[in-house]
Amino acid sequence: MLKISQQIQPPSFNEFGCKFEVDEMWTYIGRNTPKNYIWISYALERKTKSIIDFCVGSRSIKNIKPILDKVLVTKPKRIYTDKLPLYLNLIPIEIHKRFQYCTNKIERMNLNLRMHIKRLSRKTICFTRDQKYLEAHLRIYFWG
Repeated sequence: MLKISQQIQPPSFNEFGCKFEVDEMWTYIGRNTPKNYIWISYALERKTKSIIDFCVGSRSIKNIKPILDKVLVTKPKRIYTDKLPLYLNLIPIEIHKRFQYCTNKIERMNLNLRMHIKRLSRKTICFTRDQKYLEAHLRIYFWG
């Protein structure tokens, strides 16, 4: 699985003026304890529902900033997020919209991820033992 995922390159996204949604979801690596929780952050283009970039790690500026930088390069018309205060410092106010009902597509994608990839499900016997396998699995799912 690692060899296959290394051969997959993320598609280049070069449309300007699109609308994006950015969100994160939690899962765990190893045992289901709070100290093993890990976050998957990603950006979705609204019209085509394509994933621009993702990151697996903590929910911090260090991990979310590279995703938003890729989105901001395309000069988006609007970026929709949830009410996580972290986004206020990273997204310009004039294109940032924080509202509960504007992130429907990415929240649906979160549910699809949990349904299609059993290792992301909250209560299951399937789980990921190492972060690199989770990243490989997501890379294959998003771009393979």
